[in-house]
Amino acid sequence: MSYPQQGQGQPYQQQHAQAGHAQAPLPQHAPQHAPQPVGAGYQMKRRNPLGAWLGLPMITLGIYGLVWFYKVHEELHGYDRRIGNSAVNALLSLLFGFITLGIWPLVMWVKLAGRISQAQRAAGLPGSCNAALGFLLGIFGFGVLYYQIELNKVVDRYQGAQAGQQVPLAA
Repeated sequence: MSYPQQGQGQPYQQQHAQAGHAQAPLPQHAPQHAPQPVGAGYQMKRRNPLGAWLGLPMITLGIYGLVWFYKVHEELHGYDRRIGNSAVNALLSLLFGFITLGIWPLVMWVKLAGRISQAQRAAGLPGSCNAALGFLLGIFGFGVLYYQIELNKVVDRYQGAQAGQQVPLAA
């Protein structure tokens, strides 16, 4: 008679119970396919995509566009600390991008798509924010609209959570 090797022939919980590991019971109400929280962050503010894209920039003569770009980077870092805090860098890229003939701001717009996609994955959603699409839409003036729609997917993931409230991160 042979004994099963480690990891074979016995369910995971039985192996750990026999090895003397303390185990917490699995909650029965949680679906088995739901990702387990790995950390926490702060809920971002839900913004109206049309207001952020067209309304407020027109009223403030473009100043809100700078504010939006800064606030989005700041909130992404607050939501998930693994996303670097590049809010000041992003703002400076817009203010002094003419020095690099507009290349630095374009790079920051493309990087924003990656940060939004990372936030979507941290919320347990598929990373649907596409840098190439955001770049193309940004050339035609629709970048803020696209990015705000993608950001709102993360905000909507946590129904009922207020801006600044702590929320769990899934990945």
